Amino acid sequence: MRELSELTDVEDPAWPLLSEALAASGVSMEVPPVDPDLGRASLHQLQVTARSWLGGMVLNCGGVVLDSGWLRIYGSPAEDSSTGLPGGSTDLPSLAEVNGFPEYFDPDWRPRDDGLVVGHDVLGGVFVLNGADPGSAGRPGRPGEVVYFAPDSLKWEALEVGHGAWLQWFLHEGTDHFYDTLRWPGWRAESGALTGTQGLSVVPFLWSAEARRDLMSTSRRAVPLAELLGLHRDFALKLDGVDPGFLGDV
Repeated sequence: MRELSELTDVEDPAWPLLSEALAASGVSMEVPPVDPDLGRASLHQLQVTARSWLGGMVLNCGGVVLDSGWLRIYGSPAEDSSTGLPGGSTDLPSLAEVNGFPEYFDPDWRPRDDGLVVGHDVLGGVFVLNGADPGSAGRPGRPGEVVYFAPDSLKWEALEVGHGAWLQWFLHEGTDHFYDTLRWPGWRAESGALTGTQGLSVVPFLWSAEARRDLMSTSRRAVPLAELLGLHRDFALKLDGVDPGFLGDV
């Protein structure tokens, strides 16, 4: 078990590069201020160094609300400050909250076997960093790779990249490519009005034949993201008999 100083006092920390990538991104974003104490505590609990992009994000950044609120990437946000998030929200969860970190450092605690939730999108899609044995958790991909629970298929998809490459891709307008079949005219206004704990319920459901045939004719409304994730889990069990596992606490 490494001490906090061993995790923070490293050569070539990721934050300067990550900060530069955030500043240079052409994608609209909001970056909440960081809670330094939460950042240090989360890094210590994760036992990753500040050399990694995950460590740099958790230690130095309150998270990122990307592309008119469409994608939330979790960090360590301060609770009692105005963030300027879409919808005036100050309630973007932290990586620690989303993954159920203990309140105080616990050397015996580890992230769940089915991985670490690092982001959500407004459709109820979930980005997870694979754990040591993805196969045993029913996840595709290799250890340390990011996988995606897709709301239009209710299945996990391997993205074949680690956290740093995943984040860099989205900062370089990767959302346009990743979501090119899941957006409709006016989506920015709808996603931008949400708080940090809301999502968009789409009816007919995104995985239905009706939505696949004509996404433009669907109706959408803001709902708690937790409700949307629960709905996706229930339908995955009902339609495929497969439990998608932990999708994050929001």
